[in-house]
Amino acid sequence: QVQLVESGGGLVQPGGSLRLSCAASGSILSINTMRWYRQAPGKQRELVASIISGGLTNYADSVKGRFTISRDNAKNTVYLQMVSLKPDDTAVYYCNADILIVTGPLRGYWGQGTQVTVSS
Repeated sequence: QVQLVESGGGLVQPGGSLRLSCAASGSILSINTMRWYRQAPGKQRELVASIISGGLTNYADSVKGRFTISRDNAKNTVYLQMVSLKPDDTAVYYCNADILIVTGPLRGYWGQGTQVTVSS
């Protein structure tokens, strides 16, 4: 039905940058809010950033000024630009989106996650 596929994770040194992408595919009618979550080892999954279809964004305090979420509605894709990365940003990053499909109600979908490791 619907797939969310993340890409762009990897190993980066402190102070470095990464850009994550998440593309949605399937029988999609519309996508409302798109989000990035992260989960570090031994910690709960936390919301990092969100963006509604009109472009309004919201960020966790820990990433404000360093991360930027954006989306390309024509490509059903959401991005997370991360700069000035810190070791505390190390986590698996997950994409989440509220999607209306042809054969079902609006509901949330998750990607498989992409690992981001910040280490020297």
